[in-house]
Amino acid sequence: MKKNLFLLIFYVSAATSLNGQQLKSTVSGTVTSSDGSPLAGAFVVAEELQTGVITGNNGHYELKGLKNATYHLCFSFTGYETVIKEVTLRQNETIDATLNESVVMTGEVVVSSTRAGSSTPVAYSNVDAARLQRNDMSRDMPYLLSLTPSVIETSDAGTGVGYTSLRVRGSGGNRINVTLDGIPLNDAESQEMFWVDLPDLASSVSSIQVQRGIGTSTNGAGAFGASVNISTLTPSNDAGSEVNFSAGSFGTFKTTVKGSTGRLGNHFSMTLRASMIKSDGYIRHSASDIKSASISTAWSDARTIIKANAILGSERTGIAWWGVPQEILATDRRYNPAGEYVDANGITRYYNDEVDDYLQNHYHLSVNHKLTDNLTLNAALHLTTGKGYYEEQKSDQTLAEYGMGSFTIGDSVITETDMVERKWMSNMFYGAVWSLTHKSATTNLTFGGGINRYDGDHYGKIIWMQNAGPYIPGYEWYRNRGLKDEINIYGKASTELTGSLSSYLDLQVRYISYSIKGNDDDQRDLDQNHYFTFFNPKAGLFWRNGSGSEAYASVAVAHREPTRSDFTDATGDATATPKAERMTDFETGYTFKTAPLAFNLNLYYMHYHDQLVPTGQISNVGYSIMTNVKTSYRTGAELSANFKPSRKYGINASVTLSSNKITDFRNYYTEYNTSDWSSSYIYKDLGTVDIAYSPSVTAMAEMEYTPLTGLSVRLTGKYVGKQYYDNTMSNDRKINPYFVNNFSADYTMKTKSAADIGFKLLVNNILNHRYESNAYGGMWGEDGVEKTWAYFFPQAGRNYMVSVNVKF
Repeated sequence: MKKNLFLLIFYVSAATSLNGQQLKSTVSGTVTSSDGSPLAGAFVVAEELQTGVITGNNGHYELKGLKNATYHLCFSFTGYETVIKEVTLRQNETIDATLNESVVMTGEVVVSSTRAGSSTPVAYSNVDAARLQRNDMSRDMPYLLSLTPSVIETSDAGTGVGYTSLRVRGSGGNRINVTLDGIPLNDAESQEMFWVDLPDLASSVSSIQVQRGIGTSTNGAGAFGASVNISTLTPSNDAGSEVNFSAGSFGTFKTTVKGSTGRLGNHFSMTLRASMIKSDGYIRHSASDIKSASISTAWSDARTIIKANAILGSERTGIAWWGVPQEILATDRRYNPAGEYVDANGITRYYNDEVDDYLQNHYHLSVNHKLTDNLTLNAALHLTTGKGYYEEQKSDQTLAEYGMGSFTIGDSVITETDMVERKWMSNMFYGAVWSLTHKSATTNLTFGGGINRYDGDHYGKIIWMQNAGPYIPGYEWYRNRGLKDEINIYGKASTELTGSLSSYLDLQVRYISYSIKGNDDDQRDLDQNHYFTFFNPKAGLFWRNGSGSEAYASVAVAHREPTRSDFTDATGDATATPKAERMTDFETGYTFKTAPLAFNLNLYYMHYHDQLVPTGQISNVGYSIMTNVKTSYRTGAELSANFKPSRKYGINASVTLSSNKITDFRNYYTEYNTSDWSSSYIYKDLGTVDIAYSPSVTAMAEMEYTPLTGLSVRLTGKYVGKQYYDNTMSNDRKINPYFVNNFSADYTMKTKSAADIGFKLLVNNILNHRYESNAYGGMWGEDGVEKTWAYFFPQAGRNYMVSVNVKF
């Protein structure tokens, strides 16, 4: 660990010593609108340094510590046209800028109601399209966000292609709310975000905001660890096309084709994209065949933008979610137990169609209209359709467990047989979201909400049986339906109290109705209904001195309903029915920005009441259940910095130090007496323990060097500390710390026949480190001795990707 942290420190110290020239001058000024009103929160960036500051409440800015040289200052503000001014510094200079309202509103306006603004008192990071595309060669979104503070990414197949997920501050995917243009994306029942169902989404994204903690009120399931707010690209005003080819290790190949009509008739524009991704995966039998397409159209004038988006995706992925058994990990890291079986001759074979096959399409229609100069309406209709299955080979299955009776073939009574089953999902998610925003000189008010319905069928079919008897292929052995309705209404107010201090108030009410009807795959009757009403208040203060210093403090409350599996696992035991969770989030932060340096410190304390965690407890009908624990918390500090002393050199770094605890934890397990293999179900009180999947240290650093125009090279390092995959804090049940380094380079050249041609090289895990980023497991006892079972998810060693991108 000391070696890993030393390397991170080396990255930081190396960058700070790359340029030792003395910095001398300051440029300052005021940014106003065309009517003379100061624009608070406008960005002022020195393009040569790619760093800058945000204007204060009086529109004033200061860029300090600049070398005497020529700079191009970029002044920008949402909804206004960008202005670039050239300044040659020989001494301190005053440069004012006046911005005019944009003739065409941008996509960023569409999602502003769910995003944190420059003076919103929450912890957040913005990732723009340039950064996404710089790192996008084939891997899913969690890997493109991996350098965001407190983020940990993982991949079932070990390569970042296929099933991937992320955690933020230790909170998993079903506690992270994801929206696309303000429209919820999480599966309503599991509350998970399945990134594999939106392949190559980064190619259609203009920016992403990651809010840590509770964040602002948003549509969809309540954010219980973070929110990821994604904004799609608004079709370009200029016609053009783009082709990208990427290829690399493990048979990974990606093709993306994009085209734009440009602005037609001064109002209409359209962009098309088609993508294909293939990969064999690092883990055997985890190959992915993924296809995606998107169509985005927009009509706009000076006051209105209407967008229609269709995002289509299909994936066929080898099942790798079982992981690698702990006892095999040391000898065969690429082993995959999914699909393995022994035939009648005792030969071990694999079922080649052990796959997950799913099709998901998204359709969005949104309108953003300025009713007056100060009042804006944003509304959208959405529809998501999905259908697919995962297919598995099963040996020696008892017919009665599938609701089938025994039958006779010749002189044999058949009570069990080999079979191939498919578990299907067919669902629709649809609804509407809206917001009304009023802006004045001192106050911004937003009133909005959403109404959504999820309608999903779960059912299973037997497509093959070794001894079928009277049962024809396609026999359906279970079916159940989930119906979930959600209504949320929120109001937000941001008010300037003084020239440097503003307040923030955000109130949300969510109502959820959820019913399940039918039988499960084990023939249990799942019929149940659940209703929740949540009140989620948030308040805070934000201070800005106009000279680079900012600070905030906030408190927020959020609630989260249990997931489908939380309910179904507890079915049959009324005492085990889970309760909703509540979290109170206290946050404070300080930011300092100058031309070469940006520094940020966030402190947080997230207090949970009735958090649902695995305790080893089982219901009275024998199923493992999630249990509400009375008190748990996460507290920590997030430190991030960006230093760019010159146009050639730069470093971006962050570290999160945290303590994540459950108090008064009781662990349940089965104890066996090996003399007669009798068993007893017992528990131990372990006191205060670490929350599973919550390392106390995560850190990253990225060094960038631009030796020539168009050429950039980067070296990144990421450290993730020790974490446990259950709540017992046993060293037998932990994920070891790991430190991974990546190298990338890209070069862009101009040609006569094309606008530009770009080349990229990415070397992942350059030190060929053997590590696992995820695991799951549990324990039992034998004669008072703890035993462990576990499955791990190894990640690929050194691997490569190359890419060619041509823009016309």
